[in-house]
Amino acid sequence: MKHLNRLLLGAMMVLAMSSHAQNSNNPWALSFGVNAVDTRASAGGGKNWLDAHVSQAFNVSENWNILPSISYLGLARSIGDNFSVGIQGSINKIDKFVVFDPTAPGHNSSGYVVTNPGDLMYYGVDAYVKYSFMSLIKSKTIDPSLRLGGGYTWLGDNSYGTVNPGAGLTFWFTENVGLALETTYKKSFGDRSVYGDPYTPDSPSHFQHTAGIVFQFGGKDTDGDGIYDKDDACPEVAGLKQFNGCPDTDGDGIIDGSDACPTEFGLAALNGCPDKDGDGIADKDDACPDTAGLAAFKGCPDTDGDGLTDKDDKCPTVAGPKSNGGCPVLDADKDGVPDLEDDCPIVAGPASNKGCPVVTEEVVEQLRTQAREINFNSGKATFNTANVKSNESLDAIKTILKNYPTAKWEVQGHTDSTGGAKLNQKLSEDRAKAVVDLMVQNGIKAENITSKGYGPSKPVASNKTKEGRAKNRRTEVIYVGGVDGMKVNMK
Repeated sequence: MKHLNRLLLGAMMVLAMSSHAQNSNNPWALSFGVNAVDTRASAGGGKNWLDAHVSQAFNVSENWNILPSISYLGLARSIGDNFSVGIQGSINKIDKFVVFDPTAPGHNSSGYVVTNPGDLMYYGVDAYVKYSFMSLIKSKTIDPSLRLGGGYTWLGDNSYGTVNPGAGLTFWFTENVGLALETTYKKSFGDRSVYGDPYTPDSPSHFQHTAGIVFQFGGKDTDGDGIYDKDDACPEVAGLKQFNGCPDTDGDGIIDGSDACPTEFGLAALNGCPDKDGDGIADKDDACPDTAGLAAFKGCPDTDGDGLTDKDDKCPTVAGPKSNGGCPVLDADKDGVPDLEDDCPIVAGPASNKGCPVVTEEVVEQLRTQAREINFNSGKATFNTANVKSNESLDAIKTILKNYPTAKWEVQGHTDSTGGAKLNQKLSEDRAKAVVDLMVQNGIKAENITSKGYGPSKPVASNKTKEGRAKNRRTEVIYVGGVDGMKVNMK
């Protein structure tokens, strides 16, 4: 029971304090493992101190007392500047006690005899200060250290204090888990006397070696970003190591706290805000974010430099007064209608028709004549390109229509009565559409020209004769209105 009380006392002291090479991030370290006690250090004899104490330091089978179970527990805390303080409790059973007696039977060549003092229980509680050389050697895995401390040892019915210099080497598998190897020379204040009975353990000095697993813990990482709060400039928001734990949501290299646009990738010069058009004005402040502009116009362009932004300038590429909507007061076609008010600025026309030319009966007749010369391949809606007159007529129609950019036209397709009605209707529609498509391809606005097929329903001659049927197979371009709403009777 007395030994159990001592063990419990040691365990309580261990849990109250500290152990191995921890750091400022994880200030606490818990270690446990096995220990070995070697009493040869106090046996005397030897040629010199090193011979007596160190020459057989690793004679495990003859000198070391090892309890085949977890036999030590330690706890330590970093105090900064590579120093830590700790306490360690250990338990062992002494069944190998080394005595120097060259006259005794069974002594080895150096005069030492190994005896069994009666399986004495061994308990130790030790406190220490340790210095780690890990940062000095700039290693992340190898951690050599020196320690100095004191402790109290119970050996059988005896107990005594010790001074404990020691050294250790820890191999860190991860930041938090390592293998710790340590040796401590426990110098007894009493020690056994060479003048007394050397076979009777009293308060012997001895070496204690330990090997165990060490766990570092205690670091606080509130936001779970892998950066400890003490090093985290943004401890409550997960962030990146290169920004001291602060987030950069948009990945533009500017932390959210300094980023005026934290969710949009941006430029440092604009406090992290994007500038799609590259005009030096952040999109959030740019009234025209997709087009480069001037700061004076909130990022909008003024291409002609007349003081009106392009979006408010009726003539954005030609300078003009604001009173004229940014357009110059010009009349390119010299028709008396200013270009600003002229729907056909390069084709002369009266003001009554908004500057566009008026379609006359003469023009309508020209179109009717030219359209009837258009020639198609037999039974098809494709042009007979081998027919020179047909080609010339198509070119003439394009020229006439371009002179009347606001006029509305209808291309009509007609057939003779030969063949089925449905076939003729379809053919007339397709031929009219073919003419429209050609006109649109050559610059006539699609909204100004339509097509319609009439089949054989509107003959201009008798279908009983070959000549009549040839006249009925025709295409016509009909004027159907203009900007003034004028209609022309179709003949």
